[in-house]
Amino acid sequence: RACPDRMTVVGLVTRDPSAAADYIAPFGVPLYTTSEDLVSAQSPDFVVTSLPWGINPSAIRTLADLGMPVLSETPPATSIDEMIELWKLTQNGAKIQVAEQFWAQPHHAARIAFAHSGKLGRVSQAQISVSHGYHGTSLIRRYLGIGFENAEITGRSLTSPIVEGPGRSGPPSEESIIDSEQTIAHLDFGDRFGVFDFTGDQYFSYIRGQRVCIRGERGEIIDHSAAYLCDVRTPVKVSFTRQQGGMNGNLEGHYLKGIQVGEDWIYENPLAPAPLSDEEIAIGTCVLGMADYVDGGEPVYDLAEACQDRYLGICIEQAAEAGKVIKTQTQPWAEQG
Repeated sequence: RACPDRMTVVGLVTRDPSAAADYIAPFGVPLYTTSEDLVSAQSPDFVVTSLPWGINPSAIRTLADLGMPVLSETPPATSIDEMIELWKLTQNGAKIQVAEQFWAQPHHAARIAFAHSGKLGRVSQAQISVSHGYHGTSLIRRYLGIGFENAEITGRSLTSPIVEGPGRSGPPSEESIIDSEQTIAHLDFGDRFGVFDFTGDQYFSYIRGQRVCIRGERGEIIDHSAAYLCDVRTPVKVSFTRQQGGMNGNLEGHYLKGIQVGEDWIYENPLAPAPLSDEEIAIGTCVLGMADYVDGGEPVYDLAEACQDRYLGICIEQAAEAGKVIKTQTQPWAEQG
């Protein structure tokens, strides 16, 4: 609705139209009870599956059988066996990408671009405390430039007290102390190293923020600033500056233009001037990337990448639970990657 010149939702599939009618009505989107009905009536460019984990794989298979490209919810499947079965669909021509959005959030996209600009030299370490499981591993791989290389993973789970903060339904009505669950893992890829650190409170908490540290041989990024060597005697310190419309009396409207480092635009918002949050910009970037892919472009985040990140997330869970080193193994989808 915010970008009608860029994308159109032509219909929604729901098994219970009466339950969906109230919140779908304002958007004026036709409802269908099966994927077959939607595809037959609308001939969409692609279909987005946004479903519970247990249902999503079967919906992807149905759409693949219809010859319909799919942009899947994360993760596309829960187990390694399920992911292998989905990957086999791509070997038979199915077009499947996954809506992993964290790397496309503007602040991460800007940092990833800077990390691989050459200013830091060869990047060898990424410390990420941003998001859980496969979201976190996707960021580690993107920052490090890792494809499908294997890793030795160690992990640990911690519990500590915290004042209960907001959740999906909003802030609590009164103060109370609850347990905060944290997972810390080390991913050793041999020549590159990742640190995964996530506490479940971080998505909504007022007092548990996100942290990023990216290190290369010539410099590093820490959160929203960077330092690097211009030459052996000349350090340079820069900040990632958001250029925002609608601030301090500006009358252009409230939207993100992009992010600059010095005079360089390190990131430009592909959905400007739509008034969207960073999360919405990232999701919209996935949709635009899928449209380009269906039209013959390169994949943005394909099924193989999604399976690898989910696999690494599973291995982190196993390492933390067992308290021992988990060595990853090359999976079938790595052939595609």
